[in-house]
Amino acid sequence: MSPIMLELLVRSLWETVVMTAASGVISLAFGLPLGLALVATARGGIAENLWTNRLLGAIVNGFRSVPFIILLVALIPVTRLIVGTSIGTWAAIVPLSIAATPYYARIAEVSLREVDRGLIEAVRAMGGNRWTIVREVLIPEALPGIVAGFTVTLVTLIGASAMAGAIGAGGLGDLAIRYGYQRFETTVMVAVVAVLIVLVCGIQWLGDRLVARLDHRG
Repeated sequence: MSPIMLELLVRSLWETVVMTAASGVISLAFGLPLGLALVATARGGIAENLWTNRLLGAIVNGFRSVPFIILLVALIPVTRLIVGTSIGTWAAIVPLSIAATPYYARIAEVSLREVDRGLIEAVRAMGGNRWTIVREVLIPEALPGIVAGFTVTLVTLIGASAMAGAIGAGGLGDLAIRYGYQRFETTVMVAVVAVLIVLVCGIQWLGDRLVARLDHRG
């Protein structure tokens, strides 16, 4: 591989990391509270409200049902409004975040639902309010699952960011399409695939190690 292509590969890797990290942080910031809201407002939850729960569930399911490539195109006006452009690395963060937030919310919801209800009732019996239950029971007890789910979300975002390269979002996907596919440079395609494998394996390994440290059941 030529020095120029190597430079392009490094730059594309950095763009992929930026897209994944930024959209991952946003999905965590909005997805976890959304997951908490889904659990809290469900039947028997600490803030039971079935109408709110159904509304939130419908919104989450609606976004999750749209294939990412379609969502990517459909959100171009929104992306242009927020970022000022519909192409490039920063523009891709908008649809990536919107797609990942409901995805992560459902994963977080599953982990939060697995928390022992006996612990919740014990805190209630001691006079704990809703915020106390969330802070002292739900989040700490579900933390390994929350972290594991976030790891899965990051891996999914790497794949989605590569898909976003199809419409000029930059990153490894864009490099693979422009050089590996359109110019038939097999070396570039192989290099991109290898880097993606290493990146995904690295993130999964770090996530697994962190989950192992947080899981007090082991």
